[in-house]
Amino acid sequence: MSPELIPWLAALCFLLGALGLILEIFIVPGFGVAGISGLLLLGWGVLLLVVDVTQATQALVIALVVTIVLFIISIKVVTKLNLLQRVSLSSRQYKETGYTAPKPGLARYVGSRGTVITPLRPSGTVEVDGERLDVVTEGGFIPRDAKVEVINVEGSRIIVRWIKES
Repeated sequence: MSPELIPWLAALCFLLGALGLILEIFIVPGFGVAGISGLLLLGWGVLLLVVDVTQATQALVIALVVTIVLFIISIKVVTKLNLLQRVSLSSRQYKETGYTAPKPGLARYVGSRGTVITPLRPSGTVEVDGERLDVVTEGGFIPRDAKVEVINVEGSRIIVRWIKES
């Protein structure tokens, strides 16, 4: 290979290596072919520019060690200063602050019948087995004092159907 082409080949290797790493970080999930190829091409591009292979290897090893040390230091600083709390959810969801979880056992109402307490347009209140429940209809309006049947429960959402008496 001609000595004039070596800097161009090194630049090409370096650019392809950087492109491989960018693909690995932003497009391809995991650490696979693009990432490993990118690292190898970056290393080969640096080695092509240095006349003495021993000197280039030594520089790469020093750079690797410095990178690892800086990474460990940055992890310790981030954990010590609690910087991760700014990007992670650490608060609890209490009833007093407005959070309510769905009541367990609402599925037992499926098939039960009740009476509409407030007009359902399409949501409102129904009394089933002596309990007041917040419900929604299948889509239409249901007047007060109408009879309804619970047809489905999805989480905390109770769906009712109007029982039109003949």
